Amino acid sequence: MDISNFFVRSNLPKLHLLDLFGNFRISLWDHLASQTTLLTTLSLQVSQSPPPPTLTASQLFSIHASNPNLQQLTLSDTTLPSDASESTIKVSLRDLKLLSLKGEFRYLFGLLRQLVLPAALDKMHLTVFYPTVEDISQTLGSYIQGRFQRDARFQDRLHVFSAITPGCVSISVDAVWDHFAAPAPTPPCVAVSAVLPHTDALEQVLIGLIAPIPGERVVSFDFDSDMELPEEVFFMMPNIEMLHLVGTKLSEGFLQPNRDGPRANTKLIPSLQSLCLEDFTLNNGDWGHLTTYSAHQTSNDQIISLEVTGNSPYMDPGVVDEVEDLVDECIIIVANPSGK
Repeated sequence: MDISNFFVRSNLPKLHLLDLFGNFRISLWDHLASQTTLLTTLSLQVSQSPPPPTLTASQLFSIHASNPNLQQLTLSDTTLPSDASESTIKVSLRDLKLLSLKGEFRYLFGLLRQLVLPAALDKMHLTVFYPTVEDISQTLGSYIQGRFQRDARFQDRLHVFSAITPGCVSISVDAVWDHFAAPAPTPPCVAVSAVLPHTDALEQVLIGLIAPIPGERVVSFDFDSDMELPEEVFFMMPNIEMLHLVGTKLSEGFLQPNRDGPRANTKLIPSLQSLCLEDFTLNNGDWGHLTTYSAHQTSNDQIISLEVTGNSPYMDPGVVDEVEDLVDECIIIVANPSGK
């Protein structure tokens, strides 16, 4: 179905929000620019097989020019121009607060290079398809690093969330602000997802996504994956106070530096105060990896708390007693414990 005639026949001078989502065609994009002038929210997520005519850079920039007060812009797939890198036009979106782009890496960054964004952008969500490791570490890394440097709100304490699923690595960074402040501000957020054609570079992509973050400011880290975190991640974020692991596997050397590495006999996460383990598994049912870590982390009278939650293995009372003797506080909230 082609909905172009709707914009040909309609005059929408007072329209503030336009959200097009679904399986249809728009073959005459030019009319969208001429019929709207007051948009503050524009979301174009159009899909069809075979795909409809792609929105060109000049057409998109005409829409921007007609609607200079845009605050939220969402583009994906066929509405992401494939020719933006060829344009010499720079488009200023001075009032933009949210930018969400989803599409092939070269097209997405071809467009980003032409957009002049405010330094203080509240939300940036990028989903890139099929980037190389070099795309992540160089092009994407450099761009994201620039965002953190220009926005003063990222100069304070930060929270990082990362998840890895088959073929996708995601990461988001937001500022940790005082929730009791009045009025409570909305923390800014930068989120990136990299969809990969195969899974042999997941660790390299994860490190490439973390590298541009001001790691010394990260105090809270959530990680959702059964992949073992490389110790390099903790070296890049040395001041983590709160660590939340979902789906991890407790095995030998859990959260401890490589015995043969340069940081052997040190604490991998020296500033840790709180550890939460959710939906984790044990290697051969051995709780010793957790008690060994707890003893290591609490040496030198360091105080930490431990929370065990979710669909996690049953913890024998003897293990509970051993862990409680080591940590300052132990909270166990387990639904349907396995192994009981």
